[in-house]
Amino acid sequence: MAAQIKRGQVLSALSMTPLIDVVFLLLIFFLVASRLNQEDRELDVPLPSAANAMPMTVEPQELIVNIDQRGSLYVNGEYMQSEQFEQLLRKSVLDNPLGQSVMIRADRSVPLQTPVSVMDICLKCGAAYSLSIADDES
Repeated sequence: MAAQIKRGQVLSALSMTPLIDVVFLLLIFFLVASRLNQEDRELDVPLPSAANAMPMTVEPQELIVNIDQRGSLYVNGEYMQSEQFEQLLRKSVLDNPLGQSVMIRADRSVPLQTPVSVMDICLKCGAAYSLSIADDES
């Protein structure tokens, strides 16, 4: 038994007026939104300028601090006193406002106070650090 579909009643009950209203509302919305977007670009806003500002062109390099058996500091292969290291680290932190990192590599026989002093300098200057203990046998 086949069902019969009455086709004429559905289209006659569908009113086009609400659909036209929705289309006009969408048209008005997009016209207003595009006009506001255009006005934002046309505003004459004097932007601040800096005479000595320089963009950061290279990614900051990690400072590597090696501490030998005697407790001497070697930063990137150069011997330094703690005060010199602190000055270098302060300058590096100022040059890299997004964050300067320091890797501390200590000999396993060095007294614990030396790496702790270096970590304290890093904390005082605001640099992130990581510590690793080097093994002499390798």
